[in-house]
Amino acid sequence: MNREVQVKDIKIGRKNPVVLIAGPCVIESEESAIRHAKAIKAIADGLNFPFIFKASYDKANRSSIRSYRGPGLKKGVSILEKVKKVLDIPVMSDVHSVREVREAKGVLDVIQIPAFLSRQTDLILAAAKTKKPINIKKGQFLSPWDMKNVVEKIEYAGNRNIIITERGTTFGYNMLVSDFRSVVIMKKFGYPICFDASHSVQIPGGLGTKSGGQNEFIAPLAFCAVVCGADAIFVEVHENPRESLSDGPNMLKLSKLKWFLSRIKSLETA
Repeated sequence: MNREVQVKDIKIGRKNPVVLIAGPCVIESEESAIRHAKAIKAIADGLNFPFIFKASYDKANRSSIRSYRGPGLKKGVSILEKVKKVLDIPVMSDVHSVREVREAKGVLDVIQIPAFLSRQTDLILAAAKTKKPINIKKGQFLSPWDMKNVVEKIEYAGNRNIIITERGTTFGYNMLVSDFRSVVIMKKFGYPICFDASHSVQIPGGLGTKSGGQNEFIAPLAFCAVVCGADAIFVEVHENPRESLSDGPNMLKLSKLKWFLSRIKSLETA
């Protein structure tokens, strides 16, 4: 039987309800982060949906040097700490270096390893040694069975609080494809599986100086993942994706979130 990972009072995996991991792609401001987290929490609570807030303090792999990256490590972690305290919800964000792990571990309830860094051993070990839950994204360049080696790195550091995220696989230029066999295959490693419905519909670099996306496919892909046994769904949510500072084309509009989660609940029940 797969392990159960606990994040504060939220249990992920086994027979527990599907967990929502959501928030704007990047922290745009303190006020924006709290406003979005409050709105998402209200919808999630209304549907009895466990919720972890995620937003990046630094988008380290933007297409263009001119693109907004976020408020940075110190200010961003401070904002996440405020979100956590004001709304009493767990928070998650990406780390990109060993130094960032040291500075962010005191606030983050879940440490996320970005897909592009999923083979960076020093970073993975540093995150794992915190004993915090680790959400590690499968690299776009990896097969699902390759993730066994990544999982073993975290286990080697004595940490078995692991969540594995499927986020699509590179398919030619500027395109990703979701292979739902990944959910089934990676579940055999013994840990909860998350499906990243936003980045799976991303078109990396597809707009020249920024990434494109096909957010109309967020819902159907997420529904497929739930049917295949995903334990959590990650989706970027914004009041107005067209005005967001990062990843607008692959974000779910806040006004659609209640419908989205209701459908997932229906699939869970079925």
